[in-house]
Amino acid sequence: MTISFKMNGKPVTCNSADDTPLLWVIRDELGLTGTKFGCGAALCGACTVHLDGAPVRSCQTPLASVAGKEVASIESLSSDNSHVLQKAWIAHDVPQCGYCQSGQLMSAAALLAENKNPSDSDIDNAMSGNICRCGTYPRIRAAIKSAAAELRTSK
Repeated sequence: MTISFKMNGKPVTCNSADDTPLLWVIRDELGLTGTKFGCGAALCGACTVHLDGAPVRSCQTPLASVAGKEVASIESLSSDNSHVLQKAWIAHDVPQCGYCQSGQLMSAAALLAENKNPSDSDIDNAMSGNICRCGTYPRIRAAIKSAAAELRTSK
């Protein structure tokens, strides 16, 4: 079956089976490898992308469910680390092994799209389910707060 949707703002058409996980369509069919496979059970958050602006786990999102919708992956933030969150991630030395980072950043981007002044509790709730094997959670929270402050002052 042919499924059409927007990927990072561009129209795409895919011919994979309806039940193919979106993760594999993004990586294998569309060639965007920033979104990572982690657990395959929607538990770790490494595969997080946005579906119509909301964070979803692409490893458990069937291709059929994105027909006519907007999907955004880590590649949509910036290609040169100029996005406010990417700059904050670097400034706070968040990445260690780096494997979870695309999912962490996409969850943080969804949070800041809705809340430019998140509390610690807001951040913890939005980021729950995004597992960092290196344990950089305090740095992640600090980076989100820095990015939020920059967003508030840049307007």
